[in-house]
Amino acid sequence: MTRARIGVLALQGDVREHSRALAGLGADVVLVRRPEDLAEVAGLVLPGGESSVIDKLSRAFGMRDPIRTAIADGMPVLGTCAGLILLADRLEDGIAGQQTFGGLDATVRRNAFGSQTESFETDLDVPAVGDPRARATFIRAPIVSEVGPSAEVIARLPDGGVVGVRQGRVVGLSFHPELDGETRFHELLLDTARDA
Repeated sequence: MTRARIGVLALQGDVREHSRALAGLGADVVLVRRPEDLAEVAGLVLPGGESSVIDKLSRAFGMRDPIRTAIADGMPVLGTCAGLILLADRLEDGIAGQQTFGGLDATVRRNAFGSQTESFETDLDVPAVGDPRARATFIRAPIVSEVGPSAEVIARLPDGGVVGVRQGRVVGLSFHPELDGETRFHELLLDTARDA
């Protein structure tokens, strides 16, 4: 089996943790900072971090439009926490001028769970990755406040709050699987990239 080349957007955020998870699964990891890096990969991770900073840096480095185009053209993408915000077609509580890449027919609200001190961990049923339940760490996490008809919910909190959405080859999560050694979402990305 050929090794999939998977990019991690390396402008800001938990790039190292995602890179480690992907490398552990046998992927060739490319740190994506320029459009030519993006052109080399079959899939992309948008890591957690600060969504407004990643947005600004993506525009400064000429990455915003190439990423938008890659997503629209069907590139498999996994976005976690800030990555989910960047994948949302619609954003609530963004800072002035904040933009997203789009790709998920969903509305996402930033920092929905409060400050860093209100971070928490829980286990979630995620049929898309099977059993056992997925360990999920939420750190200043967003929530999906609305899911449009083109997207499907793949993960909910016990109170029903939507924290995972998929649309085609794009998956967005409110939480950080890369911090918990939970690699099944990365495996899903790799499988999708190989099939693509």
